[in-house]
Amino acid sequence: MAYQLPPLPYDYAALEPFIDEATMKLHHDKHHATYVTNLNAAIEKHPELASKSPEDLVKNLASIPSDIQTVVRNNGGGHVNHTMFWTIMKPGGGGEPTGPIADAIAKDFGSFEDFKKLFNETTAKQFGSGWGWLVSEGGKLKVVTTPNQDNPLTQGIYPILGNDVWEHAYYLKYNNRRPEYLAAWWNTVNWDEIGKRFEQATK
Repeated sequence: MAYQLPPLPYDYAALEPFIDEATMKLHHDKHHATYVTNLNAAIEKHPELASKSPEDLVKNLASIPSDIQTVVRNNGGGHVNHTMFWTIMKPGGGGEPTGPIADAIAKDFGSFEDFKKLFNETTAKQFGSGWGWLVSEGGKLKVVTTPNQDNPLTQGIYPILGNDVWEHAYYLKYNNRRPEYLAAWWNTVNWDEIGKRFEQATK
């Protein structure tokens, strides 16, 4: 197996009451695990790709053999997206960012509250399944969305944080109330990890 499902960095119930235990079990053990299984099955057809990181595969989709390109796009993207997602959340998270990421958010959005409002409104409007992202492009922070499991890396843009708005991420607890889930999610955010990703983005 070229790629492995990373363990969840905290207990399934650790993000309660904002993300419920049942959703975390299903999301990590079933959905993320399936992306890893499908990615490995695709890579078996082209073993020369097994040495590449999942991020490299997603970054260079155009160079992936056409017979597995869509599978890698969907499942490699799903693996990369979720591997990030688990790490940018933590028990007792939330609050406001500090340090360079906070300064950049204030500079590019006016204030943290303005950024959060824009992120929630933009991501709530993502049609169907997809993700909302804070990205760094050309030295400026932007809020973007992608459909399905597409990752901004494919467009050469580095994602600093992302929130999953596939229904499997919130439907057990929030049903069709996506905006309510988006608002609650900020209480789980791990700003230390996001700060590290921002540093990486500025290099």
